[in-house]
Amino acid sequence: MAPAKRLAKSKQANPSGSTGSPPAPFKSPPEVLESFVNGLSEKHVYITHVDSKAASFKRKVFLVPVAMNVCVSFLFVWRMYSILPWYWQLVLSALGYASEATFAASEATWGELAWEISKRGISMFVDFVLFVFVWPWPVEFAAGQRHGNPMLWRRKVGFQDREIYVLRSRDWDRVLGDIFKDADSRKILTAYIQQATSPLLQEQKTGYLLMNSHWDLDWEAMVYAHALVDKKTIALEAFKTVTLVHHKDYGWLCYDLKVGSQADEDDKRRQIFAFRDALTAMGKDDLFYRWIEIVQFEAGQPGGFGPEKQEAAAQRIRDMFEAENINFDELWKEAVGT
Repeated sequence: MAPAKRLAKSKQANPSGSTGSPPAPFKSPPEVLESFVNGLSEKHVYITHVDSKAASFKRKVFLVPVAMNVCVSFLFVWRMYSILPWYWQLVLSALGYASEATFAASEATWGELAWEISKRGISMFVDFVLFVFVWPWPVEFAAGQRHGNPMLWRRKVGFQDREIYVLRSRDWDRVLGDIFKDADSRKILTAYIQQATSPLLQEQKTGYLLMNSHWDLDWEAMVYAHALVDKKTIALEAFKTVTLVHHKDYGWLCYDLKVGSQADEDDKRRQIFAFRDALTAMGKDDLFYRWIEIVQFEAGQPGGFGPEKQEAAAQRIRDMFEAENINFDELWKEAVGT
């Protein structure tokens, strides 16, 4: 959907909500995301994610489904080219005309009849599977309209080092009741959100590979998100791991991922992964592992890892990075943002 259409929709999508604050860990979405959020379907749960994998890597990953869909298309075209004349002969035979497909059943043995029926049945079954289950893959990939399609997304967004991905819940969202009154619905929602926002999952997989049996990618929303960023309406950082769910009383809500000690641990993992990726991009993987070894060694020494030892370890790490002509603090701030 074009950005203009989404903006038109957002004017109508003003849900009647409660004037009070939603229960934790839910909160109102940032105002800066309003133009994006109001263009989403209230029936689904959404998760936005900023993927920092290299553009070259994303291009290689995307070439796999492109090649697969091209092969499926060629297979389908070849099959239709080779089999359509046979179906035409069947039609002529069914209409009473003599054709290559005419089979004299009255003159055939039971074995010949069974073989002919089996041969034709298998051929029709293969074509049925191709037409109903396989052919829609390349069609949706290149011309899907309901939520956009991957080819349109890549044509509009291209391949960037930092890309916005928007996950959209699949059929499981239909079983959700009132998440504030139904404990089971809340547990289901929380479980799926925590699974999809796992730092290990997001850091190890590029955004295109986050699709699974529980989450789809909303290509249209991703195109629109990048359009808002290009117009400088919303900063790209605003899309970094935001979970959105609609409630009949409160309207659109964010699930606060930073609530609790587990969230703190997840945030620390994200920082470490981001720092590791920055060093990997510089070809300094060994420096990352040496840094980890120093911290682990110092933390395991007798007497604990108090402030003095922490400062000494930090200075040792800075010196190690300086020896490689890298300013640790500047690189950390650039990679992690803090």
